Amino acid sequence: MRSPHPALRSRVTRGLLAAASAAALTFGLAACGGESAASDAGAGGTGGPAAAGPLTIGALSNGAAKQVELKVAVEESIRARLPEGVRKSGELVIGVGALPAGFPPLSYVGTDQKTLTGAEPDLGRLVAATLGLKPVVRNSTWENVFVGLDSGKVDIAFTNVTVTEERKKKYEFASYRKDNLAFEVNKDDSWNFGNDYRSLAGKTIAVSRGTNQEKILLEWQAKLRTEGKDLEVKYFPDINSTYLALSGKKIDASFGPNPAVAYHVTQTAQSTSPTREAGQFSGAGETLQGLIAAAAKKDSGLAGPVAEAINHLIAQGQYGQVLAAWNLSPEAVTTSEVNPPGLPLNNS
Repeated sequence: MRSPHPALRSRVTRGLLAAASAAALTFGLAACGGESAASDAGAGGTGGPAAAGPLTIGALSNGAAKQVELKVAVEESIRARLPEGVRKSGELVIGVGALPAGFPPLSYVGTDQKTLTGAEPDLGRLVAATLGLKPVVRNSTWENVFVGLDSGKVDIAFTNVTVTEERKKKYEFASYRKDNLAFEVNKDDSWNFGNDYRSLAGKTIAVSRGTNQEKILLEWQAKLRTEGKDLEVKYFPDINSTYLALSGKKIDASFGPNPAVAYHVTQTAQSTSPTREAGQFSGAGETLQGLIAAAAKKDSGLAGPVAEAINHLIAQGQYGQVLAAWNLSPEAVTTSEVNPPGLPLNNS
């Protein structure tokens, strides 16, 4: 999958795509192209605020989430600061890049084979409800989300976009999740990363080629070698081969995007080979916490109200409920920031 900035996207997406595309097959998703849109029910009339009401989190997730019902109220003080065009339209068009195969647990087609579910559309719908807007979820390939933003067909994207200084040239951001990598080990293994590369000495770790996590892992390997130690890096043709190697204890751990690890942990929980997460690390490296953010066209005026809505949801506890439902609590942020520091131009 290519993006307008392939080097930027490849940092996390290659690993996440590898993990999620294989997992998505269990949902019977057919590959498709183009774009689809779906309006969620419960909206008010055009121009007026959508009616307050319950919102189902984790619906149709096929066991990837714990379903929970949230009561949502319109925050008029935040709604009043929306761009006039969006407020009068009565809709928030949310771009999600889940085609062709989806990215569990972030966004994918649910068990009814038509409804988009996942942590990203759930949070987008919750933000829209808080702003008194009817959510219109527009699903496309990841790169076409940006085409939608550029053309004005999409108001805002909730689709695992990492904040980078390069992207700030065209888009404005409201952060909502940490961009983390994670180690996955067998549940009966007591090893933990402990945020210290020295703990990897003597371990055999699987990673996907050409990814940001590979770059970081190889840097740690080089450091260990200067200290007279080493770690073995293993590569497998696909994620299922990695999982087989882990369950067969041919590797000590796999290293990849935290959402993919969180999803796989939920899928193995009741199996004969359960796994667990054994530590996280910022996808931006040790000097910067990478952040995932809602993206809108630069100077659209949407990032501010969306960040305010997210901060309201954080204060109310509903933001935390969304992440907990999808097993992503370790990626929670304490505050949504408008245009926070992003991955620098020299590390994109």
